[in-house]
Amino acid sequence: MSGGVYGGDEVGALVYDIGSFSVRGGYAGEDSPKAEFPTTVGMVECKDEESMDVDGQSQPVIRDGTAKKRYVIDTPYLTFVREGMELGTPLKDGMIEDWDMFQGILDHAYKKYIKSDSTLHPVLMAEPAWNTRQKREKLTELMFEHYSIPAFFLCKSAVLSAFANGRATGLVIDSGATHTTAVPVYEGYVNQSAIVKSPLGGDFITMQCKEFFDDEKIEIVPSYMIASKETVKENAPPNFKKKELPNVTRSWQNYMAKQLIQDFQAATLQVSDTPYEEEAAEQMPTEIYEFPNGYHREFGVERYRIPETLFDTSLVKGADGNSMLSMSHVVTTSVGLCDVDIRGALYSNVIVTGGNSLLRGFTDRLHKDLQGKIPPNMKLKLIYSSSNSSEKRFSSTERRFSSWIGGSILASLGTFQQMWISKQEYEEQGKTVVDKKCP
Repeated sequence: MSGGVYGGDEVGALVYDIGSFSVRGGYAGEDSPKAEFPTTVGMVECKDEESMDVDGQSQPVIRDGTAKKRYVIDTPYLTFVREGMELGTPLKDGMIEDWDMFQGILDHAYKKYIKSDSTLHPVLMAEPAWNTRQKREKLTELMFEHYSIPAFFLCKSAVLSAFANGRATGLVIDSGATHTTAVPVYEGYVNQSAIVKSPLGGDFITMQCKEFFDDEKIEIVPSYMIASKETVKENAPPNFKKKELPNVTRSWQNYMAKQLIQDFQAATLQVSDTPYEEEAAEQMPTEIYEFPNGYHREFGVERYRIPETLFDTSLVKGADGNSMLSMSHVVTTSVGLCDVDIRGALYSNVIVTGGNSLLRGFTDRLHKDLQGKIPPNMKLKLIYSSSNSSEKRFSSTERRFSSWIGGSILASLGTFQQMWISKQEYEEQGKTVVDKKCP
């Protein structure tokens, strides 16, 4: 049975890209995903049958044969003040770790956003370049056995990002929530031996902001805790009343505080054009930020010092120099591990993607740092989508969703239709067929 039967307009393929920060899903051929919601999942214990399926959520998972748990998925439900809800994520190092939770995420995407039977749509799914064979096979088995999809394909995220930018060869630097990676792609294939990872990402910057707030004695009070507040003068202590709330878990409190800090990051932080110097930073414009509790002040030097740690790891307190590679070092190390004949092609096609790369000034600084590090005979070109100057603090769809967009383009091509793993092929060859058909 050929995959070609799925190429018509009658049945659209679905594309899923499940990242550390958010889940993206939607129909191939569209410009942006229908679904985007947090990868973070809440878990609530159910005491009786009636409480198991509320908020339009997926059915509970039964663990150890006794404890009944319901997964709480998507922003409106996650941010609702709920007693005893623990938060977790199905991913570890970008790979699926908790399969029950992952299945809950897919169930929610089908039910709330796709609103169509899974048996009708082939699925193309993005995967990290370092995904293991065991996890790839288990995912293939899940999609065919549980969701009964007609066809399936797994594709490396970096390849899809390159494809979204019209390149078959390039170095994809993806700076996301949990880490930054550099993945060389040559003629549509990943060079596995030259993948370089650094733990510096969006969560790392959030942690740096949290340390700064602690040092400055700035209390992080998310809006859900505030009953009323009064406007105060700049730098004056906040004047507000807290709500009486049910007993919420520490993991949920941390998640809500993290959302507030991430808003602060997007609104105020900026990467300096040149290596950070305190004197120069003091002359730079400041930004005023108002916290939900009414406290507000100008932020100056710290606006540049905090994100500088991405480019100069010596500024990180207690940094381990072996694992913490700066943004430019991630790129040069990865290219250096590749064959000398393709290094020029990689440097002239450095594709920047990932939500953390949307920090103001990120790409300009990366370009400057790399220019000082690459051999003089190499041509450097950074490829990225940019928002216009009046919208620099707002996210660029193309950079946040590049893997998904690449999958959307790929799965809608007529020439791709023969690449699908059909249900018949899966039934004949088993789950190992994914290793043969999906490089």
